[in-house]
Amino acid sequence: MLQEKLKDYHIILASASPRRQQFFREMGLDFEIRLKPVEEVYSKDLKGVEITNYLAQLKAEAFKEELRTNDILVTSDTIVWQAGAALEKPVDPAQALQMLRELSGKTHEVITSVCFTTAEKQKTVHAVTRVTFSKLEEDEMQFYIDNFRPFDKAGGYGIQEWIGLIGVEHLEGSYFNVVGLPTHLVYQSLKEMAE
Repeated sequence: MLQEKLKDYHIILASASPRRQQFFREMGLDFEIRLKPVEEVYSKDLKGVEITNYLAQLKAEAFKEELRTNDILVTSDTIVWQAGAALEKPVDPAQALQMLRELSGKTHEVITSVCFTTAEKQKTVHAVTRVTFSKLEEDEMQFYIDNFRPFDKAGGYGIQEWIGLIGVEHLEGSYFNVVGLPTHLVYQSLKEMAE
């Protein structure tokens, strides 16, 4: 069991996301939440998974000096990749609506990278899930934004919310990745880190 393997380790989750924190609890992990502000800026040359890998590792940099020998720091980043561009978190309702219009009736990718950092080593894994939306009506998109305010979600939507229930036609890959964390990869990677 993973819990047994991790008994000598201290897991630090560097994420303010309530969904990621909930996943860690549901996986039965003992962990501490530790947050540091990081300016999430990356080169425009980066594409897709290169962006999320870079940002997950960048978030880990802030903690490098304070990790003890038994610490495992977990940092992550998620983007929605649509038509060769990254859709991050919308800043306001107008941008959220624009994002949903771009996703409506099309297939996009949700990419999450998770970085595991100890005092000695670092490992980064990623998952890609393809999500197909049906054609959304303008009033449906507006209803979702008004009632669910998805401004903390990459691409301006949460698959676990109303918009996912009525709009997602097809999914290839990990559902949990779209919610915010590829839990199967996190579990496997922590097992490997503890060996």
